[in-house]
Amino acid sequence: MEKIRRASHAGSWYTDNSKRLAEELDGWLRAAALPKSPEVRGVIAPHAGYSYSGRAAAYAFGNIDPTNISRVFLLGPSHHYYTPKCALSTATVYKTPLGDLPIDLEVIEELKATGKFELMDLRVDEAEHSMEMHLPYLAKVFEGHPVKLVPILVGAVNPENEAMYGRLLAKYVDDPSNFFSVSSDFCHWGSRFNYTHYDKKHGAIHKSIEALDKMGMDLIETGDPDAFKQYLLEYDNTICGRHPISVFLHMLRNCSTKIKVKFLRYEQSSQCKTMRDSSVSYASAAAKVDDA
Repeated sequence: MEKIRRASHAGSWYTDNSKRLAEELDGWLRAAALPKSPEVRGVIAPHAGYSYSGRAAAYAFGNIDPTNISRVFLLGPSHHYYTPKCALSTATVYKTPLGDLPIDLEVIEELKATGKFELMDLRVDEAEHSMEMHLPYLAKVFEGHPVKLVPILVGAVNPENEAMYGRLLAKYVDDPSNFFSVSSDFCHWGSRFNYTHYDKKHGAIHKSIEALDKMGMDLIETGDPDAFKQYLLEYDNTICGRHPISVFLHMLRNCSTKIKVKFLRYEQSSQCKTMRDSSVSYASAAAKVDDA
């Protein structure tokens, strides 16, 4: 029985016109002009409307060499639905304006069998944008290459369980036919986000936000989930994908392949100059096999 997750944010967060969407993504990928590498095994990319974060996201997805990848694990935060666990999609196919992406039901069953995951209602799945915003890019990059998805909604997971999920998923990292797409925006700054951390020594507000984000990005690049956790406790930076990123760092710590995360792009939706302003930051990274 086919169970379809509709492209519920097409026509609002990004165009539902497939020709225009393909042209848009092609343009951004061309502008990023990144060499595709089979060594790139995962990305961290933003999930805002494409008019805001589409360009930045190309610096993540543009690294992907689709040739030998047959499965993409998609890790996104939950914006509307509360769960202290990770949840698996119950859909069999994810629709996008650029073609359908089938779900890997075998791996979903395997993960279900661990007893550690809950199942996500289709309604919850369609309401969530964090994973959907990665889909058109994945459909574009994997055009002509059959690929299956393993969508995992990462809830408000405590540190012990972040580590537990990381250990559980680590074995999938060691298989080079698996790829990982981790969804997160960075600082949401302004009174509408209840977050106005400002360190004046950096100058303008937007410079302070950038310094704060860069500190977090540097810690993610060290691959140490505990240091990243410490930073979040100290500064409470409103990185909405903090849990997916932490689970991913635990996966990298527990797998046998040496993989290093490197950020390639950083942007802000606008430059905050006064306390009345607001902005969201977007950062794109590639996780690459480190032979050094």
